[in-house]
Amino acid sequence: MTTSRQLILKTLEFDSPHRIPRQLWYLPWAADHYPAELSRIQEHFPDDMVGAPSFFRQAPRTVGGAYDVGVYVDEWGCIFQNLQKGVIGEVKTPVVQTWDDLDKVRPPEEALSIDVDQVNAFCRSTDKFVMSGCCARPFERLQFLRRSDNVYIDLAEQTPEIFKLIDKIHQFYLKEMELWATTEVDGLSFMDDWGSQRALLISPRQWRQIFKPLYKDYIDIAHSHGKKIFMHSDGYTAAIIPDLIELGLDALNTQLFVMNIEDLGQRFAGQITFWGELDRQWLLPHATTAEIDAAVRRVHAAFWRSGGAIAQCEFGAGSKPENVWQMFQTWDELSG
Repeated sequence: MTTSRQLILKTLEFDSPHRIPRQLWYLPWAADHYPAELSRIQEHFPDDMVGAPSFFRQAPRTVGGAYDVGVYVDEWGCIFQNLQKGVIGEVKTPVVQTWDDLDKVRPPEEALSIDVDQVNAFCRSTDKFVMSGCCARPFERLQFLRRSDNVYIDLAEQTPEIFKLIDKIHQFYLKEMELWATTEVDGLSFMDDWGSQRALLISPRQWRQIFKPLYKDYIDIAHSHGKKIFMHSDGYTAAIIPDLIELGLDALNTQLFVMNIEDLGQRFAGQITFWGELDRQWLLPHATTAEIDAAVRRVHAAFWRSGGAIAQCEFGAGSKPENVWQMFQTWDELSG
């Protein structure tokens, strides 16, 4: 019997898995609003991928809850203001308000205190594909520390200090990725939301100049330790998918439905695995189950090449549980 771990590996390697693997992401909002429906979905369509607990010896220093109304201070000291329970808030007052504040940036060294033995024991206890408990996000971390409007100005003006801050962030993530790569997890991941509804948030040229080398480092770390590597990026990311394939990225989670799915399939199917997803802006909150069925079949036709797609979506604010159920049901039918 093929295990979930083997199923994911066969999918990433286009090696004809016996069914299409599954993964559900959900926000606390879903658990608060639809606890019974969420449990039913999880029981009937169990995930093939799980995240490893970090088993920190020293707990990262945070204040409040990331998904609670009010103020949350994360492990880097970034202050988030949240107005809605179940989703994450926004940074209004950045740590680096002026470049005199650059020395205030304190990477969370506690995140490097993971108990490797306990992580390895967890990996051995499951036959699921285990993802690392870290997720590098240099562009987003830059925005959390500096605030988005300032970052765009800094990048446009090529402010020297912005590159010092990027390097400080990146050097920490290199340590974190290297540490997790020495464990027995099956995959590492990184993320940055790069797209608006229509294009990248910065020019593809600037992305290649500044951020592509960072991602190359993360991908190289994973592959040098025999791990698979996954990336998440919201928005319209078509311009950089060829670059990610060139770097050797194994799987990409991105918002397919703001792009031309058939064009993406013609250009990239068989070269990279599309790790979901299904449109959470309109389809999951508003569509009929018939429309969900048609959307999944469209994604399958575009990307499935004896592998190359993972049945994944996010059960987030506004999504209808019957649509999440239908998504997994259709993917299962397509596995037959």
